[in-house]
Amino acid sequence: MNSFVEVFVLSLIPTFEGRYAILYGIGKGYPLWETLMAAAFGVLLLSLVLPALLPYIDRLMLRLEKTSLERIARLYLSYIERVRKKARPYVERWGFLGLTIFVAIPLPGTGVWTGALASYLLGIERKVAVPALILGGLLSMAITMGPALGIIR
Repeated sequence: MNSFVEVFVLSLIPTFEGRYAILYGIGKGYPLWETLMAAAFGVLLLSLVLPALLPYIDRLMLRLEKTSLERIARLYLSYIERVRKKARPYVERWGFLGLTIFVAIPLPGTGVWTGALASYLLGIERKVAVPALILGGLLSMAITMGPALGIIR
């Protein structure tokens, strides 16, 4: 598989995203510029698409709750509740900046996927959420790239 496509696909995976796709690309010895572009493209795509899709996913899961796929729906709905509790303090207190910081923190349970879900659950408008998701995702990439390149020891 092409290294650009490989890093890009990895950058779309929840919690892995661009920040860990960069580590993967650097670890595999892929060209740095190509790795950065692929991961950044993934962050950009997720930041634009997720806020638009989440309302539909939410409705679908609520419908699935009354079917044989109830377990999947309940798993999703319990995940939503955890995201709401984890992100609320950041977002309610700091708004755009809080969402950006929440997304930028390179830890499991943060990132563009979780930030998009949190912004949807907390009623943040897309015109505020999308730039915060993009900025936070790119900052997260920068935070993880420093140690990966040996800049921060």
